[in-house]
Amino acid sequence: MSSLSMDKAFVQAPEHRPKAVIAEAAGIPVIDLSPLAAGDQASVETLAAEVGRASREWGFFVVVRHGVPDDTMARALEAQRAFFAMPAERKAAVRRDAVAPLGYYESEHTKNVRDWKEVFDFFPREPPPPAAVADGELVFVNKWPQDLPGFREALEEYAKAMEQLALKLLELIARSLGLKPDRLHGFFKDEQTQTTFVRLNHYPPCPSPDLALGVTRHKDAGALTVLHQDDVGGLDVRRRPDGEWVRVRPVPGSLVVNVGDIVQVWSNDRYQSAEHRASVNSRKERFSLPYFFNPGSGAMIEPVEELVSDDSPPRYRAYNWGVFFRTKRSSNFKKLAVENLQIAHFKKDLDQAHLVE
Repeated sequence: MSSLSMDKAFVQAPEHRPKAVIAEAAGIPVIDLSPLAAGDQASVETLAAEVGRASREWGFFVVVRHGVPDDTMARALEAQRAFFAMPAERKAAVRRDAVAPLGYYESEHTKNVRDWKEVFDFFPREPPPPAAVADGELVFVNKWPQDLPGFREALEEYAKAMEQLALKLLELIARSLGLKPDRLHGFFKDEQTQTTFVRLNHYPPCPSPDLALGVTRHKDAGALTVLHQDDVGGLDVRRRPDGEWVRVRPVPGSLVVNVGDIVQVWSNDRYQSAEHRASVNSRKERFSLPYFFNPGSGAMIEPVEELVSDDSPPRYRAYNWGVFFRTKRSSNFKKLAVENLQIAHFKKDLDQAHLVE
């Protein structure tokens, strides 16, 4: 990938190109999760309030003392670097295609612009059979490299730790919304239709970082994203008050948690998913490791009934997550001639609905 020239497919529209200098984000919530281990009820409620405030004001937050073992993290990061250090032909042996969207890929598109990165995706659990994901057009099969000892084991161990953390975060979000702690867990119980996946990102040095992005602006479609980023930095978030892009400084030992579109819909817009992107540089490669926590493919996503009332009617029509997920996975394989599917397509026009009534 590093040998690629700046093909026009990578070039962002002028209004979306990164500035030469990005200000560091100030005031990002850093939340210490260690009170969860103690189980003190008052401390848990305090944490839930912190998570709720961060989800409402930022759409993301940083967690420390999160319980993911250091050695588990280290093995996963070592496996990630070892994979991307392999020759191109060995990585190509586990390359994804239009029908089988797991494995290695170096030509991903976000909002119809090619990203300056290469990735490896896998499902932590046995992928669902084709019939379980929408209409079966995609076949989810993990493609593990056969000549990289310990790679699969290290990443599966990491994914198990991340699932435990994601469920704890989901409980805090439910509490913060005034819901029962396990109110949202049911969407994730069907192991045969799970769509949670882990991605290994590698951003090589870019010859024209003023023209391209590692990942262009976007919001995450799932419930939660839990991200490890290295110390190079490059994660940018759009600041809500003024719309400016600001850099999220890497905090040693931390993980970044993004509120996804599904939580935005469940909360009936009380919480907002964060628009973010990945910038690149011309000097150093960068690695990140996101865990995308998604429900089963049969889940119908809509505002939860406890958060809907006459004064706060549902802002979204229900949609099937499996269909949505399949469409999103297809759209990042190549440039499309149409707009990417977004939750905005399911937003209700409440003013118009009021007129109809």
